[in-house]
Amino acid sequence: MRVLVSCLLLFCLSVPAFAGECVLKTTRTACPGKEKESFSKCNGQASCDEKVAADSEKDCAEKAAKSCDNSRPNITKSKTVSASFDGKPVSGGKNVCAAERPDYNKCEQ
Repeated sequence: MRVLVSCLLLFCLSVPAFAGECVLKTTRTACPGKEKESFSKCNGQASCDEKVAADSEKDCAEKAAKSCDNSRPNITKSKTVSASFDGKPVSGGKNVCAAERPDYNKCEQ
């Protein structure tokens, strides 16, 4: 009996937690003349999909919102991000980035 319990415990501890498939669709708007640099994160394209690990639809939505951050405001004017979790649109498939973020629209004049 002890062997059985030990085996069951080992099995339960060794089964990895299965995360769902969270896909973030990001579209960047580059600052004028900065398209090559801005789009480099999408292999030269304005839009691309990125798969990230997420435990739930809520976790996927949080990761989508976090990816709105613009770390290169002099290169990328703004972004739109939508997400899907296990093939279903998150937040109705809408852009989760606020248009009036303080890190958007900072291109040098």
